[in-house]
Amino acid sequence: MKKITVENVVRTFSLKIVAGESKLQKVITQSRVHRPGLEFVGHFDFFPTERVQILGKKEITYLHKLSKEERKIRIGNIVKYHPPCFIVTAGEEGLTYLTHHCIQEGIPLLVTKEPESTSEFITKLDAYLVKELAPEIAVHGVCLNVSGIGILLRGQSGVGKSETAHTLIRRGHRLVADDIVVLKKLSAQTILGTHDEKTREFLALRSIGLLNVVRLYGRKAFQDETRIALEINLTKWEKDALYNDLDQEFHHTDFMGVKIPSIEIQLQPGRDVAGLIEAAANNWYLRQQGYIAAEEFMSRIEAENASK
Repeated sequence: MKKITVENVVRTFSLKIVAGESKLQKVITQSRVHRPGLEFVGHFDFFPTERVQILGKKEITYLHKLSKEERKIRIGNIVKYHPPCFIVTAGEEGLTYLTHHCIQEGIPLLVTKEPESTSEFITKLDAYLVKELAPEIAVHGVCLNVSGIGILLRGQSGVGKSETAHTLIRRGHRLVADDIVVLKKLSAQTILGTHDEKTREFLALRSIGLLNVVRLYGRKAFQDETRIALEINLTKWEKDALYNDLDQEFHHTDFMGVKIPSIEIQLQPGRDVAGLIEAAANNWYLRQQGYIAAEEFMSRIEAENASK
């Protein structure tokens, strides 16, 4: 199971540390946060104790209205479960009582530097946690964003993946990762492609060497991540291995339980492989919109036959 620490969250969101500074190495293992509403009124049957606890204006206002003794009981009932941390989005005024409990139990108490919408902060933090804690694997290949569509380019070493990627970059598309592509499973339907930091912005070309695509072609040549929509396998040319069917059905490749559509493009001198990849990406997009060229073609044939 992947883990991140409270300190990672503090740095990412520039949070102010009110209490528990020595406990910032506490581990976060859950990718969703929790607002303790029912718990403050005594219902703990489904209390997700391993989640980050968020206190917004609603929760803080409720606590302020309680008597000193009642507030002590309500907060004490929650802190005894030792969640990873509390994050307050409604400012830090009047939090002395909460600070005291967090110091006693060794729980980090954090505050956003500027009071902000609790729902907006939760959306940002949830997205961060989902991405950071997502199951991931590394695969050999090249990841690109072609016309807004995430492409995972696969094939044997030396087949020409990086060279093809370079042509696509020069045509205005974007590199995400070369050689080692990190795939993260964000949901049952979503695989995110990214780099492993070491190879960020780099493209390796045989006979040329290592290129920094941002230095060569500007910021538009690179992006950090993309949702993988299509896998394209580059293979060596085999005579009579391809069929000129009107509509090629997608095969699928399974990555961590997520099935990604996959097609094969064979390589041959003079073949515009980059152009074929652009066509494949745009054709995939049209299919998502419900348009299939072969169906329109057949409907024209049927209409012509019916008119005879």
